[in-house]
Amino acid sequence: MQDRIIGTTMPVLEITLDPGEAIFSESGELSWMTQSIVMQTSTQMGGGGGVGGVFKRALGGSSIFMSEYSAQGAPGMVAFAARLPGMIFPLEVAPQPGMGFLGHRHSFVCGVHGVQLSVGFQQSLGAGLFGGDGFRLEKISGQGKAWCELSGEVLTYDLKPGESLRVHPAHVGLFQDTVQFTITTVKGIKNKIFGGDGIFLALLTGPGRVWLQSLPLQKLAQSLSEFSPGQAVEAGAAGAVTGGVMRGIFGG
Repeated sequence: MQDRIIGTTMPVLEITLDPGEAIFSESGELSWMTQSIVMQTSTQMGGGGGVGGVFKRALGGSSIFMSEYSAQGAPGMVAFAARLPGMIFPLEVAPQPGMGFLGHRHSFVCGVHGVQLSVGFQQSLGAGLFGGDGFRLEKISGQGKAWCELSGEVLTYDLKPGESLRVHPAHVGLFQDTVQFTITTVKGIKNKIFGGDGIFLALLTGPGRVWLQSLPLQKLAQSLSEFSPGQAVEAGAAGAVTGGVMRGIFGG
């Protein structure tokens, strides 16, 4: 099995498989594949053996269905393109401290059999902050190689024991399972009401490595929402009303 990551701003992960080798991803992740790659979709991969495994994986934000890609008869290649400008990178996963990971629910791209996905953290942070969808982390554990995707620029911090970072939850990309994770609130009533960044912060405490992303999907969606057709109609209606009032006052 060989992998290469092509590109910079919108990278593509290409994985070349020898006959008999296989990887899996969430359903819908495929970008392209060669003729010798055979695709099979089921619920029984990524730690999904049984109803309980599927339920835990779904709670973590993963798809219920997983797709396996295997090379049959000849070597083959399967590719996964980034959803947003950002970075794709590999991880070695093992059943020992520091070799398991927790990431945001869209961080996992694909992995070899032996890698498992489940819910790592789930908490409602109130309607409106994240579209009313709360905050969830996906746990990546088991044994084998996995590939993850984070958006925007990716910064890593190696936290010493007891050292902490307070981070807007949307910027939390990935961290080792030795890092303690809790949700805290912004201090000060004025900060909570007028701060404009929500009232919750993620508290990450070492030891362990933390990956933060500069372009979370939630903030990108919020930035683009003002250009949506509904917002444009509202802005146009408000402009028409304001213009009518002004013409009435000044006789325009």
